[in-house]
Order: sequence, then structure tokens, then C-alpha cells
Amino acid sequence: MEAFELNMLPESCVSEVLSHTSPSDACKSSLVSTTFRSAADSDSVWGKFLPSYYHEIVSEAKSFQFCSKKELYLLLCNPVVIGDGRMSFKVERWSGKISYILSARELSITGSNDPMFWAWKSDPDSRFSEVAELMTTSRLEINGKIRSKKLSPNTKYGAYLLLKITERSYGLDLIPSETSVGIGNQTSKNTAYLRCQDTKKQQLETLFYSNRKQMMRLRVIEGDDRVTRKRDDGWMEMELGEFFNGGIKDEEVEMSLMEIKGYQLKGGVIIEGIEIRPIT
Repeated sequence: MEAFELNMLPESCVSEVLSHTSPSDACKSSLVSTTFRSAADSDSVWGKFLPSYYHEIVSEAKSFQFCSKKELYLLLCNPVVIGDGRMSFKVERWSGKISYILSARELSITGSNDPMFWAWKSDPDSRFSEVAELMTTSRLEINGKIRSKKLSPNTKYGAYLLLKITERSYGLDLIPSETSVGIGNQTSKNTAYLRCQDTKKQQLETLFYSNRKQMMRLRVIEGDDRVTRKRDDGWMEMELGEFFNGGIKDEEVEMSLMEIKGYQLKGGVIIEGIEIRPIT
């Protein structure tokens, strides 16, 4: 169909069609004709790309200034701290998929209220006012929850623990942690190591504790023994697991990392939170 024929379509019809596509497709269609450009910029199209509860996000952001829903959408493509500073919300620019980061304060961390075990502090790399630093413990338990209705439907998600390993870290490599992500009747379980950044320290621990590490490894579930990886924002991340959000029912997504079977003291890890983001 040629461009002049497309111009004959009513703008309302074009808007209705574009609202069932994606932000990426809507932007590309604006090059087709003036009618498509006008429709692609309309509130009726971009309102469909916004989350149904976007009014709540706007009211919590407070400082937002926008003249159209497209402008609002583009603002939400940058992380917005909400929930009294305990969560971060973001829309993926080209897909419209929703991501969240739950801050350490939004998580349930065993012993985090006791300064003997955990210290709450600021970090220049964090988007939140506080992060949690593990001083010492023999039971590392971190749990997070989010309602599935806050996420994009029909989407596969991954949950990632955001952390740093300090130079004073110890006891983190002797036994893998057990990770879990669950929603409804689906649960993803695995194992992961809170790897130290100091290679020499890892070699010494392997030399002196190799037999003990092998014995303790038998206490935990079988898994991939994942390790952390560096991000571009100054943090490291560890994958906790994956889940599919069908979006039919509003269910609770539960995420956790636990190391409670080694019985050894450990410390020197800083927790920023848990990120829940779409898997592309």
C-alpha cells in the first residue's frame, strides 16, 4: 500500500492499530506519513504502553513535568525511586516492559536490625539512601517479595541480587548459597557462590579448606554454582532465578538467597537490593 493511500485512513483507526503494537513499532510508523506521525504521538497510543497504575508512580515521583503521555513514557524509561525511597521503577524503552529494584530496606534480611551483624550505611553508587553491609553471621538469609500485577504480563523475568564484595570479606566461598524464585506453583532453585574479588584470597581458602568445602558442598541442593558478574553501575549481580508472569492472576513472587548449612562465620558483602527485570 502506498503512502498516499495510508493517508486516507482516519487517524483514530491508525491510533487504535498502533496501540496494539509496541513503543518501537509506534516510533517507526511515524515515518510512514503525517497521519501516522500524528497518531503515533497521540495519548491514545502511549496510554496503552504505560502501566495501568502509572498515576501512582507519577504521584510518588512528584517532580515529573510532562505535556503528553509519550513524554511521561520517556520519563519513566529512566529509573524512578518510589515507595518512600525503598523501590526503583523503570520502563524498558523499546518494549515497554516493567522492571523493579527492591532496596535492601524493602527486603527481609535475617539479623539486619542488629548492628552486631549488619550495618546500614550510604553508598555513592547506590540509587537508594541506604545499603546493608554484612559484618558477621553464620546464617545468611535474604528474602524479597513483589506482586505479579506490578510486572508486565506474558513476560519472562529474572531476579538478581545486587551486591558488592568488600576487601575485608571472609567465609563467603566455603559453601554455595541456595537461591530460589517462585510464583504460584512454579519454583526455580539453584546454587551460587558469593565469589570474593581477591584471587589470592580465593586460592588460600581453597588450599586450606578444600576438604571442608567438598564436605559442606554435599549439604546443599544440586545446582550450577553460579558466580557474580560485574555491572556497569558499580555493582555486581547474582542471578537468583527466573519465572514467567502470565498476568492472569495477581500472585506473589518470592525470591531468596540462603546460606545456613555451612555454620561458618562470613562477612564483607554489601547488599543494595534485588532487581526484577525482563529477560530478552
